[in-house]
Amino acid sequence: METVTSRRNALVARFRSATSTNRRSRKHLLLDGRRLIADAMRAGAAVETMIVAAEAKRRGDPAVAVLIAHCIDEGIQVVAGSERVMAAVSPLRSASTAVALAAHHPPPVDEVLARSTRGCLVAPIGVQDPGNVGAIVRAADAAGAGGIIVAEATADPFGWKALRGAMGSTFRLPVADAGDRGDLPERARQAGCTILATAPRGGRSMYDLDLTRRLLILIGGEGDGVERPVVESADEVVSIPMAAGVESLNAAVAAAVIAYEARRQRTAA
Repeated sequence: METVTSRRNALVARFRSATSTNRRSRKHLLLDGRRLIADAMRAGAAVETMIVAAEAKRRGDPAVAVLIAHCIDEGIQVVAGSERVMAAVSPLRSASTAVALAAHHPPPVDEVLARSTRGCLVAPIGVQDPGNVGAIVRAADAAGAGGIIVAEATADPFGWKALRGAMGSTFRLPVADAGDRGDLPERARQAGCTILATAPRGGRSMYDLDLTRRLLILIGGEGDGVERPVVESADEVVSIPMAAGVESLNAAVAAAVIAYEARRQRTAA
């Protein structure tokens, strides 16, 4: 197995560019960490190249050895990286023992909208924390949602932080990036979806709404939630009942609670 020791190596440059490329022109995803790489491979992601820490390989780290064997069986290029190289390709403060590149082929928005027959669609709107975006993807996947569509100033769902937060769910659940276009509610409505905007207070209780319909659920960002113009474009406003004194829920928690209630209603129907 080749060992790369120079941070100027062309392969290292490819890995580093994956974290800096504009999200609209991205061709590859950076998968940081053994678990994420393994989850992505199990979900069928097109992993192309992996760099493992030379020291972990030398000392016979069993988890690294299993991942290397799996990659070799799948015809994936595997090289070892020196400590300096791993620090260059892994964006974590303490570099991971394995980092990989996978081809990026995100589904178009209309393709995800068509999946609303399989479960509610969750749309983070203005969620700027990539960890929260990843957690929303993970929660929606766990609740059996049909897909995710991010829009309007939401953090990149395919950035390395969001991918780590989703813990492999990005490769199991279709995730589309609608960018900053403001026509998502109308496009969803044309696809047959009812648009629900979440609000901490003042909306109808989620327990009083029919969540078995084809739904696009708009989840607002940290703090202000879904902005008023977006709320006004929705068909209904939904709130999660909360005890007195609680202002709001974390965006990922709100997404999980509503998506699970939608799942419960669909199962009971």
